[in-house]
Amino acid sequence: MTTRPIGVDLGPGPIAILATGPTDDPSRWATEHRDLLRRLVTEHGAVLVRGLRLHDVSGTASVFARLATGLMDEKEAFAPRHTYGNGVYSSSKWPPTQQMCMHHELSYALRFPGMMLFACLSSPTSGGATALADSPTVLAALPDELVERFEHEGWLLTRNYNDDIGADWTDAFGTEDRTAVEDYCRASAIELAWQPDGGLRTRQRRSAVIPHPLTGRRCWFNQIAFLSEWTLDPEIREYLVDLYGADGLPFNTRYGNGDSISPDTVDLINQVYQAHTVREPWQDGDLLLVDNVRTAHSREAYEGPRNVMAALADPVRPADGPPTVEVTTS
Repeated sequence: MTTRPIGVDLGPGPIAILATGPTDDPSRWATEHRDLLRRLVTEHGAVLVRGLRLHDVSGTASVFARLATGLMDEKEAFAPRHTYGNGVYSSSKWPPTQQMCMHHELSYALRFPGMMLFACLSSPTSGGATALADSPTVLAALPDELVERFEHEGWLLTRNYNDDIGADWTDAFGTEDRTAVEDYCRASAIELAWQPDGGLRTRQRRSAVIPHPLTGRRCWFNQIAFLSEWTLDPEIREYLVDLYGADGLPFNTRYGNGDSISPDTVDLINQVYQAHTVREPWQDGDLLLVDNVRTAHSREAYEGPRNVMAALADPVRPADGPPTVEVTTS
């Protein structure tokens, strides 16, 4: 039995919902409708496929591979994931009671996915949506002076890898070889310093606004708010500052020249995201394709089990869309 799409609901916001009847071969269906799905992603920023009834890891990984132009392994991971192999992962391990704010996957890396693929094998009892926001719309809604500063200076990300919170450096870089980490950082314009306790501190300057690699549209593409200390729950931030010191937080962001970003500025960015957020609750078997440059995504708090797979697809390199802020590599 094979099926065809039975309708596309363009709905509000950037997401298109494509409904299809059940099929006994989701991989074949993905192959047959690959061009349609990718066109919808380009046109709308994201497309949700409902009705495929994805339910197992191997079948879902096959669908991901059919839809992508290529899958990539994650480097510089922010949070631990379970690896299923060949660029296919679990969703990030993040406390279910805490929202994961809007971001573009690996926007702090020089090689990042042009598209994210998600599949819900089992939906939570409540909450847990992968919400979306259109990046050009967010960019247009932000104050001109703020955009101009970030566009001119870029943004600065500092990270402190340790064994207590988030991904440690061996997980983040996929190796226990310090020389390999140093080589990667040198090639990726990342400053690094090994710490006496065996941890790692890094610092990297990146563009906040980039042209879309296909359309050329200016996109607000960063994790300035998500990785800011001011997005942390206040009690968690206070605990981490007491434990590691203000300079030892697992992550933090600044203006590209090193100036601190105020809590009000971070709140403003998150408020603009919130004003332009669309969400569709997960249903078992759903497939979601997201243009990672045009569309930011988040994960909302939830209750009950939630099993969502993810794949990093269509890698984009500096040659495909050079940063607006110059970075140097050696």
